[in-house]
Amino acid sequence: MNARRDSTDGPENVDELFAEIVAGLERDGVGKDWLDLDEVSPETNTETGHGEPGPRTVVAEDPAPDPADEPESRDPADEDHYVPPEPPPLPVLRASTLAALGLFVLGILLLVAPGIFGLQSRIGTPLSLVALCAGIGWLILRMRNSPPPDSGWDDGAQV
Repeated sequence: MNARRDSTDGPENVDELFAEIVAGLERDGVGKDWLDLDEVSPETNTETGHGEPGPRTVVAEDPAPDPADEPESRDPADEDHYVPPEPPPLPVLRASTLAALGLFVLGILLLVAPGIFGLQSRIGTPLSLVALCAGIGWLILRMRNSPPPDSGWDDGAQV
């Protein structure tokens, strides 16, 4: 443990070790293409690093369009954007579904404010629980477990 404290692994050596690692990578050719453009003069070849002219890649930037050149009648919706179709209409609720939802609402009203119906909370709470359970049970029992009648002979994969 003391030998580790006596070694030269302090913060001064971290920079030297990092410089050695970077120098080793540069000798191997790693990072050649990552030259900073500020460090390279226009006469310097990016391939060799010498003053000889060499092949250079020039990337042209697209100039921003002048807002005065665009016509004012241009509508952004006219571009080729996907416009989704109108969603299908909601299905019409059947009478039995409306009755189940009515029981559910009645159960909530009896639970929150039994005084609306002239009941005390000790009578309204059990009635509200019965109404809520009946409404939820009615909705669950009405759920279909079979394919719709107009689905045809091919009902797909069923597990």
